[in-house]
Amino acid sequence: MSTEALTQEISTRFADIASDALLIAECVSVCQNYSLSPEELQYKWEAHNFRPSATRSEISPYTLDSLATLKAQIQRERATKSALPREPPRTSLVASINRSAFRNRNPGPKASLPAHVKLEPTADGFGMAGVAGPSTVAFQGPSNDAAARKKRAYRYMLQKPSERGDVLDDRIDEFAERVREHYNLNDLGDPSASTPDDITVVGRIIQDDDAAEESAKLAEGAISLESSRAMGNGARVPLRFDWNLKIRGGAQGSGSTAFFPGAIAALRGKNGGGGYFQVSEIFTLPPLLSSAPSAKPDAGDAPFSVFIASGPYTPDADLGFRPWRTLITKINETKPAVVLLLGPFIDAMHPLIKSGDVDSTPLNLFRTRFTDPLRAYLDSVPGSIALVVPSARDMISDHAVFPQCELPADVARGDPRIRLLPNPASFALNGTTFAATSVDVLFHLKKGEFVRRGEEADATPAMADDPGTDPMANVCRHLLQQRSFYPVFPVPHELTTEVVLDVSHSDGLRLGGGDGDGAPESAPDVLIVPSRLKQFSKTVYATTALNPSSVSKGAYMVLDVAGRDASGKARVSANLAKIA
Repeated sequence: MSTEALTQEISTRFADIASDALLIAECVSVCQNYSLSPEELQYKWEAHNFRPSATRSEISPYTLDSLATLKAQIQRERATKSALPREPPRTSLVASINRSAFRNRNPGPKASLPAHVKLEPTADGFGMAGVAGPSTVAFQGPSNDAAARKKRAYRYMLQKPSERGDVLDDRIDEFAERVREHYNLNDLGDPSASTPDDITVVGRIIQDDDAAEESAKLAEGAISLESSRAMGNGARVPLRFDWNLKIRGGAQGSGSTAFFPGAIAALRGKNGGGGYFQVSEIFTLPPLLSSAPSAKPDAGDAPFSVFIASGPYTPDADLGFRPWRTLITKINETKPAVVLLLGPFIDAMHPLIKSGDVDSTPLNLFRTRFTDPLRAYLDSVPGSIALVVPSARDMISDHAVFPQCELPADVARGDPRIRLLPNPASFALNGTTFAATSVDVLFHLKKGEFVRRGEEADATPAMADDPGTDPMANVCRHLLQQRSFYPVFPVPHELTTEVVLDVSHSDGLRLGGGDGDGAPESAPDVLIVPSRLKQFSKTVYATTALNPSSVSKGAYMVLDVAGRDASGKARVSANLAKIA
């Protein structure tokens, strides 16, 4: 970065000293001499000047003296680091040793790979080189380059209230445009403005403050609509419903719709000046629909199976992981092509871990209980892969908010066959698209859901496998209509220990793509949402929604995938399973 660019950025980050040319020049010198970016200098200087106290903590003024002591501190840290003895680097030569020759002096003939198969060594965190052989399924997932990983592993304690407000407003405005186009509306109105005629409004459902203190569940007389600043100056207006309420565009036969805190809603009615908006009609949000892939995957339509399991993996009484050990035995017997595991793995909320009654580090516990058994299985079934999605409750993760980045690479010992995915995750196997999260969003939705019955208008015809009347399928329907892995806002007060929602990064919660990266919007073929609610497999529109429950409850799921039929729909068969 040039001196002029450094000066400009430092002046922006340190507005209090922007007029002190000498101090700004000294900051530029520090950045150049110690190879620091202005952002890194800001973090170091703020930490150096932070003065905690019992009554009030503050950051001391930025001066030449404090910058001089900071320079001395950086110099000492670098001198100490350079003085530490370095271990000789281990090379990938260690990985090339044929360990089987030591166990068996007369090994059989080696299996040769086809000439067109190229093995690429991937260095792990231990200097070893793991080699990924040809997989029986074509996996396509989140980008794993340095920029993408850095974006997912963002510094989540730097968000500003203004950023949160902008994101919440943008979400309302985005859905407003989508509703206007879908229902061919000329214009949308402000719910807080008194009008003689009916208008259509779009906003976020919120709970009245007094009712929110008592319960997270919405009630008839305690629902308000919050508009965006662009459409209604952010006003909050209480809602009242007509006795002859109409529900437009809903599933035929359901005769009802549901609201929950945070839901984006489109309503028609008017504000007659009584301090509330009288709703005469509810517009069902246009759903996220699936679309067949434009290109056929390299692996073709060969059928394959997926074992799906979710944490916790051990009961509250012990850390023996007996249910998981039983499940890995079944996996070794059945030999699926893909093993999908969702956290929590080493659960921070486990009673024994909370009390400190454990004699191993979380990383070692994960490696011995999960990584090593998975690697042994992958060795025994060439071509298989394992997918790991973390939980915000995992002690092996240093990212405690949702959305959450993938686990550190060293938890898998650098094995490229164990693919570490973020939470939530979207990926494809042989062209069949999947979306998965370890957050119990279904339970959080049910916690605040309010169902309102009404007369159907322009209802969507029911399908044989999705009649629109199944309660659990309708809860999953919220995710596809709201296009979000977690549309609830705010998180229910009594469930805040389960998820810390990062609103300013809610683009990472977008379901179905279409987040500005050029990917078209489409519903996943398979939606995996583990929950404490009863285990199920439901069809919602054309998506197969699955709740595998948890291994600690003795439940998991086996999914058989056989490509797509003539109409382009994914052929998926889900089998609910129990651990004996």
